[in-house]
Amino acid sequence: MLFVWTGVALLLMKWAAFGPVANLSWPWVLSPFAAALIWFEVVQPLLGMDRTKGDDRAERAKKARIAQAFEQPRKSR
Repeated sequence: MLFVWTGVALLLMKWAAFGPVANLSWPWVLSPFAAALIWFEVVQPLLGMDRTKGDDRAERAKKARIAQAFEQPRKSR
C-alpha cells in the first residue's frame, strides 16, 4: 500500500503543481503505481503473501472436519 499512497501523493502534487514534483516527468510520477502493480501481482503471490493467515486456518479446519467425518464408523441398520 505504500506504493499506492506514494503514487497518490505524487499525482496530487503534480496536478497542483506543488514543489519539485511539478517539474518531474509523468513517468516518474506514475512509477509508484507500476511498482504497486508489480508488488501485488508478482511478488506477493511468489512469496505466498497473497493469502491471509485466516484462509490457512480455515483450510486446515475444513480438512480436519472432512477427515473426522470419514473416520467415524457407520451405524448398521
